Amino acid sequence: MKDLKDLRKSYQRDALDEDAAALDPLIQFGKWMQQALDAGVPEPNAMTLATVGANGRPSSRIVLIKDFDAAGIVWFTNYESRKGRELAEHPFAALQFHWVELERVVRIEGPVSRIDEAQSDAYFASRPLASRIGAWASEQSRPIGSRAVLVARAAEFGLKFGLAPPRPPHWGGFCLKPDYWEFWQGRPSRLHDRLSYRRDPHDQWRRERLAP
Repeated sequence: MKDLKDLRKSYQRDALDEDAAALDPLIQFGKWMQQALDAGVPEPNAMTLATVGANGRPSSRIVLIKDFDAAGIVWFTNYESRKGRELAEHPFAALQFHWVELERVVRIEGPVSRIDEAQSDAYFASRPLASRIGAWASEQSRPIGSRAVLVARAAEFGLKFGLAPPRPPHWGGFCLKPDYWEFWQGRPSRLHDRLSYRRDPHDQWRRERLAP
């Protein structure tokens, strides 16, 4: 294996200047998300979600953003999964998007809450049938004896619900309402561009440049 210490990359694709960055981080995020979509970045909607458990230990995993607006960033999951239980204990989280091809990172932090049940119902109904059955079959984050157990549960719920499985009561959406954003653009010589946005006492966004 190649020595990891020898791996190097020079970031050259773009810059992030205050004059070009939006005053509202949601607008800036929408712009970068669209550019990631236009560039054909693989799974541009994939984001790392970090939570903290009752024992104070952080954990992270990849989830998929499904919506974003002034209310916040939305994703869906099993409420009884590890992340669901941790968010119930500590309703704050951090998100990170890493668009490698564009040499960009977006970090987002804030409080998290469940979305309205009607919204969860609507999204669940839009999912492929196999995914809806899978939401019933998987006791997410719980130990299972083998893959055969999971396949058998999927078959069981497929027979039970047919073509119209309802949304499980333990499954739905979360929304993170950002109170901190950071946009990172790789630059040469590790002199990267970092712009952060925080809410000020007047509920306005304060933008600052951070040292890389």
